[in-house]
Amino acid sequence: MSETKSAGGWRENKWIRGARPALLLHCSIGTVYCWSIFSQEIADYIGFSKGATEWAFSFAIFFLGMSAAFLGNIVERDIHKSSLIATICFAAGMLGTGVFIKYGGEHQGSTVALVGIYLCYGFIMGVGLGTGYLSPVKTLMLWFKDRKGLATGLAVAGFGAAKAIASPIMTSMLEGLGDGGIYKMFMILAGVYFVMMFVGHLLLKKPADWHEPQGGEDKPSIMQVLRTRPISNYVGIWVMFYINITCGLALISQEKMIFKCLGFAAIAGILSTVSAVFNAGGRLGFSAWADSMKDRNTIYKLIFVLSIVFTLLVILTKGIVNGEGSTGLAILTLALVYVVNAGYGGGFPNVPTLLSDHYGMSSISAIHGITLSAWAFAGLSGNQMASWIVNHFGEWIEHDGVKMNPVGYQTVLYVTLVLYVIALAMSLFLVKPNKEGNK
Repeated sequence: MSETKSAGGWRENKWIRGARPALLLHCSIGTVYCWSIFSQEIADYIGFSKGATEWAFSFAIFFLGMSAAFLGNIVERDIHKSSLIATICFAAGMLGTGVFIKYGGEHQGSTVALVGIYLCYGFIMGVGLGTGYLSPVKTLMLWFKDRKGLATGLAVAGFGAAKAIASPIMTSMLEGLGDGGIYKMFMILAGVYFVMMFVGHLLLKKPADWHEPQGGEDKPSIMQVLRTRPISNYVGIWVMFYINITCGLALISQEKMIFKCLGFAAIAGILSTVSAVFNAGGRLGFSAWADSMKDRNTIYKLIFVLSIVFTLLVILTKGIVNGEGSTGLAILTLALVYVVNAGYGGGFPNVPTLLSDHYGMSSISAIHGITLSAWAFAGLSGNQMASWIVNHFGEWIEHDGVKMNPVGYQTVLYVTLVLYVIALAMSLFLVKPNKEGNK
């Protein structure tokens, strides 16, 4: 698309009005996944267990999905309003989290502090996450009409890469800010991310040749749009998206301990960084690849088949339990972790493009928002499911001063294998190919 200038002087092209603001928004809100870096510090500082504070992250993911589901119509009507809501809520939630952490440090064991963190990091930031995640997606697909997968992959890869970018910065801040560094970090970053997201909000704009359908009696409702195809088609998309996230979170939440079971305790951090690279790479690679396919659902079939094959191989060889004594089994188990990371990441950008191929672009933000409710429920079930299995199966052993449960981690794979098979069945039998192919 050729470059033009708007009345305000901004150059109009897909990179400045689409890709750049999307990355500014997603690279900011994606730092929600940095929670594991400072969750223990928060727990120690306010006088609660790590388990009690962990719910803040679960709530954040839950409200990400639910706010996207309920606010999708606002995003549909006005991306400037939705991106501003995202900017204010995300920055305010981060600032409020810092305030309540400070209060918790001054009043050890205070329920007010814990609930305040739940409210700010979980609910307020969660609303910012949901609206911020949705706001640039349709805009990107409109700017990159012929490469919609690449476009959404760029943005969502930014969401996935945010952890890799922000982690060393946050770690350095925690070490350099001294006493109370944990709450100071939140307050400083609230300002930084507000500026980044506000610039993204100002830049974000749909192409001049796109005219949003006006509401009214003639505009079909979301249910009417979904019923243009068998409702089982949408149910299949929702369920396979939910399962992919649930299985991904179940394994990813245990990956550091799995690395230690394999004898890689000394380089567990490096291996986790490689996981983040596969996660981000899957978001960009799988979505860009889908642009060349007649049916984007083929990508999900590929993700589920790869996940099933590697999971089954690790189950049959007991790779997690026996990996430390065998280089081959250790490599196989690492391959499983990285394949699941890539597939987990790759599922996100392909959802809006798959939905647009099946239901068109006119209501895609609202439909995508409703579909992200799958992420909300997976955010509550994935980690908790894996933790429950690890705590109820196998036995804890101490190895090089670290308590671990190899049989428990191995048992998680039996559940994810069954779920991946269900997801593949959904992809094969419920989500029928769109006759017109990619649109």
